[in-house]
Amino acid sequence: MSTLWMFSLLFGSVGLIVWCTARWRMNPFLVLFLIALLLGLVSGMPLDKIVDTLKDGFGETMKKIGLVIILGTVLGVLLERSGATLRMANYILGKVGENRAPAALSITGFLVGLPIFCDSGFIILNGLKQSLVRRTSFGMPLMTMCLATSLYGVHCLVPPHPGIAAAGATLGADLGMVMLLGIGISIPLTLLGYFWALRFGPKVAGEEASSDPDPIATESRPLPAVWRSFLPVALPIFLIGLKSLAFLGIAADAPKSGWLKFLSLIGDPIIALLCAIGLAVLLLPRANDRKSIQKWFGEGVEKAGPILAIIAGGGTFGAMLKAADLSTALAASIAEWHLGLFFPFLLALILKTAQGSSTVAAITAASIVAPALPGLGLDSEWGRALAVLSLGAGSMVISHANDAYFWVISTFSNLRTDVLFRLYTPVTAVMGVVAQLLIWGLFLLG
Repeated sequence: MSTLWMFSLLFGSVGLIVWCTARWRMNPFLVLFLIALLLGLVSGMPLDKIVDTLKDGFGETMKKIGLVIILGTVLGVLLERSGATLRMANYILGKVGENRAPAALSITGFLVGLPIFCDSGFIILNGLKQSLVRRTSFGMPLMTMCLATSLYGVHCLVPPHPGIAAAGATLGADLGMVMLLGIGISIPLTLLGYFWALRFGPKVAGEEASSDPDPIATESRPLPAVWRSFLPVALPIFLIGLKSLAFLGIAADAPKSGWLKFLSLIGDPIIALLCAIGLAVLLLPRANDRKSIQKWFGEGVEKAGPILAIIAGGGTFGAMLKAADLSTALAASIAEWHLGLFFPFLLALILKTAQGSSTVAAITAASIVAPALPGLGLDSEWGRALAVLSLGAGSMVISHANDAYFWVISTFSNLRTDVLFRLYTPVTAVMGVVAQLLIWGLFLLG
């Protein structure tokens, strides 16, 4: 198989994914699965190996990341139902004051966004945002940008969010290290979004806040204590981070003490999230019967379903790329291009801008980047973590009309699309570029 033909198959398959999902709005799972099948046929793979490769890709992806996505989604639902997200928001607002409501909303979005997907987090906190617009002198465009950007940066850079988590699993990176670095990079991105909102938000005329009742004034049920509300968010971050720090510099095959084995267990993302879910269940009012709690668990699992399907589709595509050995020519040529850490960023950027989904962009790009890591000079624990973060940074750029989150922001904030094109779309490009520059700085320091 010639190098030109391999390049044509590789980039042609990616282009077909973009065209089908962006132009024809086809279901991403169906597109990824069918193109993986087509790739196997066109590449000349033995027919009896094609189906096994598809199955293996699906199964391996679910093995690595499926439970993390489900548990993370369930945790988000329970935090919403218990009132913990509202308690956290009210506490932060009380500390910073109503005259600093935009800062409060940015901080709240950052914290709530750690375990909750950006679109879900925006919907959950939308009532608080509407209330703050009514109670303060700050307009809807400004407050919307504060919330939208703080949730977005975390979603693209911090596991267990699906795109970055799946990319980490594909590249074999330490998810704990990715999480700690992602949180650190997300902090300046949250500040960037906050100052962007202060600078440009007041200049844009948006729609008025909805006439729904004030959620804070009408809230009658007792909310959980502040420390209990924050604990389910802080615990998994602490446990996963503790494991990552404890195993720094320790070889994977080195003998481990009983204490390190215990840390390895409780610091695994699955166990850490399970512990957080246990704490979140304790937050629920005692008046809720068993059927209600089971219903909320079911709601979380149902929300995770479409996300899992997309990730599994990406797994089948990645497995087919690997089995067909299409990335060999790419990996051999990358060393001459001297793109290094910017290759995963640019690849994810192109996919995100074209088809809209940060998750699809990250997991599709990760399948191509994984075999090219040696040629990029990133075939180390540190390099893999930074490569995953570069994929996350690229998956931010650019959010526009083909991104579902774009429409969540527009619909729930009652803002016209032209307002978001002027305010939100440019800041996603700036956030992604700044994130990549910070990641590159870490690479140079490392």
